[in-house]
Amino acid sequence: MSRTTLSGSCLCGAVTYEATGEPGRFYHCHCSRCRKATGTGHASNLFLQPGSLTWLTGRDQVREFKVPGAKRFTNQFCGICGGRLPRQPEGSDTVLIPAGSLDSEAPIQPQARIFIDSRAGWSCSGDAIAAYPGYAPSQA
Repeated sequence: MSRTTLSGSCLCGAVTYEATGEPGRFYHCHCSRCRKATGTGHASNLFLQPGSLTWLTGRDQVREFKVPGAKRFTNQFCGICGGRLPRQPEGSDTVLIPAGSLDSEAPIQPQARIFIDSRAGWSCSGDAIAAYPGYAPSQA
């Protein structure tokens, strides 16, 4: 896959961004943190690596909540509407994009459901993509 530039925004449109990089992973995460952060059965996250994130508008509205004690989990969102936004951990070349924030189609399809053992009983399942009880094998 080659480098691509993706654009997106929050629900109210106050925050817009561009992310450039190589789309490598696209997962539906069923962990309890992702379910609580989205209010849905899973989070759909696209990872660009190497990647870079640029805020086009509304950088001053970007808020962040890091779960105390969590090694990886941070929720980045618009301070006006609460819409989830991408994040790039400090010192990292990985950009995590909540796929629903994209303003166009994702360049790749979801590859797996992760943390499927945490899936809520009412949440979707049964499609043809792989499912893992924790991280996908390439992330272990």
